[in-house]
Amino acid sequence: MESDLILIVVVCAALAFDFTNGFHDTANVVATAISTRAMPPKVAIAGAAILNFVGAFLSLEVAAVVAKGVVDAEIITMNIVFAGLIGAIVWNIATWYVGLPSSSSHALIGGLVGAAFFANGPDAVLGDGILNKVLIPALLSPVLAFAVAGASVLIFYRALGRRRPGPVNRGFRLGQVISGGLLAIAHGTNDGQKTMGIIALALIAHGSLGPNADPPTWVIVSAATALAAGTWVGGWRIINTLGNRIHKMDAAQGFAAQSGGAVVILTASHLGFPLSTTHTISGGVIGSGAAKSISTVKWGVAGNMLAAWVLTLPAAGLTAGAVYGFTRLFGEGAAGPVIVSAIAVVLLAAAFVRRGRAGRPTTMAAPS
Repeated sequence: MESDLILIVVVCAALAFDFTNGFHDTANVVATAISTRAMPPKVAIAGAAILNFVGAFLSLEVAAVVAKGVVDAEIITMNIVFAGLIGAIVWNIATWYVGLPSSSSHALIGGLVGAAFFANGPDAVLGDGILNKVLIPALLSPVLAFAVAGASVLIFYRALGRRRPGPVNRGFRLGQVISGGLLAIAHGTNDGQKTMGIIALALIAHGSLGPNADPPTWVIVSAATALAAGTWVGGWRIINTLGNRIHKMDAAQGFAAQSGGAVVILTASHLGFPLSTTHTISGGVIGSGAAKSISTVKWGVAGNMLAAWVLTLPAAGLTAGAVYGFTRLFGEGAAGPVIVSAIAVVLLAAAFVRRGRAGRPTTMAAPS
């Protein structure tokens, strides 16, 4: 009976993380289209929420990696999974609070690895899986998106530079609607699966799912729904950072950044890499600006983002380790996770009340 209660708490925590993933990563999908006025903010976010939901059903490759590719599923307990989720949620909220686009994916993996390490030592961590499935893609994805977006901008400017700007901008804004939809599907496909993998890992630890089984249908539907709901809420503080504070984008740059990010993310999802959509689209945004002029990119803001990226894995891991240690003070049952959940709900409510309204502008300035 107590193990069932822990499972319920873990599933709720996983869906709460998925929700924070949605509102934290909304900027990845809509910031470029909003900043160039290709789409009104509410329309862009509603479309992204719907397509995130759809994208979550397209693949299970990433879910398999999260469930079985970074930690040893046979020695993972539900308390470890819970602590990893809380570590990821705390980092998501902290970076949202200051408006920094960090990686929800790496927060989740860092939290899971950190809790597993604190609980069972290094044997619980699959080093090859982390290196090949997490760290190497994390380094390559923003570079690839940077290169694709930058090269696209140079081609666009050379081919269309002498044409009338009005029709050209309208064409690229229409293109942003299409590429933004593709990016939303890519985000749902990659990020939605991470929560599916975490819930599957909890079900394996509970004994109600076989080690090699795919996530049940209810897991897929609930994860897709939580991600879409979080996307609908929208992380406006991060949208402003990604859409306006790195550089002022025109429609051609926005289209290039979205297209480059979508191609890289969809490819990674097909290969089973739990990619950081934040890293990827940010690389595309920076590449689209640098291709026009190095000086247009606000490298200080980009540097702050890079620092957040570097800190994400260890910060989420240390937080998860501390949470696991705290829950163990109450034994291995449900008491620890229930107490931590109650504390987390209070703190999250306070954070949303204090920052939610202040961080939600009604409009965003378009580039002149």
